[in-house]
Amino acid sequence: MNNRITVKAHLSLEELESPYRKAKDAVERSHWQIIWLLAQGKSTSERAEVTGYCVAWIRMLAHRYNEEGPEGLGDGRHANAGGKFLLSSEQQRQLQAALEEPPTDGGLWTGPKVSHWIEEHTGRRVPPQHGWQYLRRLGDSKRVLRPRHAKADAEQQAAFKNSFPTR
Repeated sequence: MNNRITVKAHLSLEELESPYRKAKDAVERSHWQIIWLLAQGKSTSERAEVTGYCVAWIRMLAHRYNEEGPEGLGDGRHANAGGKFLLSSEQQRQLQAALEEPPTDGGLWTGPKVSHWIEEHTGRRVPPQHGWQYLRRLGDSKRVLRPRHAKADAEQQAAFKNSFPTR
């Protein structure tokens, strides 16, 4: 079985080594290193051992370099805009206004209550976690005092707190 992966001579060995040595981004540096090692004729097992990448990824990266040249290297995730929000900016403003008022069933706004509000306004079924994420995104973090025990003695608690030496 042929263990050698070859790359097209888009750049010389020196031209491959320079961006590898100068790269600030770790993923980009690894990609340049892999291609540089490939151009030197290193075996697949050597490249996998040196870089920590699996053989399948090294083959895919070599194919990308052969097809696209140096532009095919680097972390393509930086250009990824990401997913879309469940709510438009107008719907987020409506939710923000709704959060200013108490929920219809009373109490405080929770993730499940917000997800129910989103379901009513978008028609999309969403898990409670998304409701919690929107609460956090919109800056809603209502603080609630911890409940006191019904049989707690306030005088004993104050005496306990005062028994510690001050710093």
